[in-house]
Amino acid sequence: MAEDKKSDDYTVEMNKLDQGNKEFEAAPPPTPSPRASPNISNNPALPVLAYCGSSIMMTVMNKYVLSGLDFNLNFLLLCVQSLVCIAAIQTCKSMGLITYRDFNTDEARKWFPITLLLIGMIYTGSKALQFLSIPVYTIFKNLTIILIAYGEVLWFGGSVTNLTLFSFGLMVFSSLIAAWADIKHAVESTGDTSSKVSTLNAGYVWMLINCLCTSAYVLGMRKRIKLTNFKDFDTMFYNNLLSIPVLIVLTLLVEDWSSANLARNFPEANRDGIFFAMILSGASSVFISYTSAWCVRTTSSTTYSMVGALNKLPIAVSGLIFFDAPVTFPSVSAIAVGFVSGIVYAVAKIKQNSQAPHRCSPHTSQCQQPEHERFAALLKAWNDNMHLTAEFKGLVWSDGENPAITLVGVGV
Repeated sequence: MAEDKKSDDYTVEMNKLDQGNKEFEAAPPPTPSPRASPNISNNPALPVLAYCGSSIMMTVMNKYVLSGLDFNLNFLLLCVQSLVCIAAIQTCKSMGLITYRDFNTDEARKWFPITLLLIGMIYTGSKALQFLSIPVYTIFKNLTIILIAYGEVLWFGGSVTNLTLFSFGLMVFSSLIAAWADIKHAVESTGDTSSKVSTLNAGYVWMLINCLCTSAYVLGMRKRIKLTNFKDFDTMFYNNLLSIPVLIVLTLLVEDWSSANLARNFPEANRDGIFFAMILSGASSVFISYTSAWCVRTTSSTTYSMVGALNKLPIAVSGLIFFDAPVTFPSVSAIAVGFVSGIVYAVAKIKQNSQAPHRCSPHTSQCQQPEHERFAALLKAWNDNMHLTAEFKGLVWSDGENPAITLVGVGV
C-alpha cells in the first residue's frame, strides 16, 4: 500500500562532488513494497472530464446569474462566491482532502496587492460576460495569453517562438471574426439595433479592461509568489479570504441595495435558481483547482496543457446550447479558429519547454544546465552507490555558495 512507503530526504552538496574524487556512500535501499492496486481515481479520463465539467459549470452558472434583466450587483455575486469558496476549501481541509497554510498576517500583507488585482480581474470579467455571449467571451479571453507572454518577455526573460507567434495571430484573427459576427447579427436582427450595438461595444470595452487586469494579476502573482512560496490552495485561501472584506465594502458603497433594486435583481419567479447558481459558481472554482491538480497528477503537465486548450471548445459550445447565442457561419468559424489557436499555442509551449536551451548567467561565461540535467549528472556522480528505484515526490535545487539538491520525501 502507498501508506507503507518510507519517505526520506537526501541532500547532496554540489561543491563537494569533486573534492578528492571521494565517492558517496549510501545505505542500500530497503526492498520496494508492492504498488497500490489501481483504482478509479487514477484513471486519467476521470480527472480530465471533471476538469472540463467544472470549467463549463462555472462559466454557465455565472452567465445565468449575470444574464438576468438589469443585474447590477456584481460585487455581491463575487462576495458570495468568495464566501462559498472559503467554506468549501475549509471543509475539504478538515476532511483531509487538501492542505494549505494557516492564516499569517505578514503573508496576508504581502499578498494583499495581488488580491486587489484579482478583484479587478473577476469584476471586469463579470461585466464583460454580462454584455457578451459565452463564445465571444471565451474567444476574446485568448488575447490575455498574448499580453502575459510579452509581459514575461519584458520582466522575466521569456521568449516567443515562431509557432507561438502564429498562434497569437490565430487568436487575434478569431477575435476579429467573433466581433464581426456579433455586430453583423445585431445589425441584421429585428429590434433596437443601436441599443444592441452599444451593448456589444460596452462588452468589448470591459473585455479589454479584463484582459489588462488578468495579465497584471498573473504577472504580479508570479513575482509575488516568490516571496511567499504559495501553492495552489494557499493562493486560493488568501485570495478569497482577503477579498471578502473588500467586496463587502464595495457592494455596500457602490451598489444599490434598495428593495426595488433587490427585487429587480432577484425576481421572485427564479430567485431560488439565482441563489443556487451563485453558490454553485463559487464551489466550481474549488472544483477547478482540485481537478487541475488531479489532472496533472494522473496524466502529465503536457496532457493538462492540451486539455486546457481543448476545453475552450465545449465552453464556447455551452453558450450556443444554454443561452441561445447566435449560431451563424461567422460565429462558428470564430469558435473553430479560436479552438485551433489554443491547440497551436499549447503545442508551441510544449515544444519550447522540451527544447529549452541551457541558461547562461549574464555575469559569467558558464551556462547553467536545466534542473533535470543537473539532477541526472548528480545521480551519475554517485557512481551507482545509491540505486534509486523510487518515485520522487519533490526536488529542491538550492543555489548560492553551497549549491545542493534535495530529494524530498523519496518513497522507496
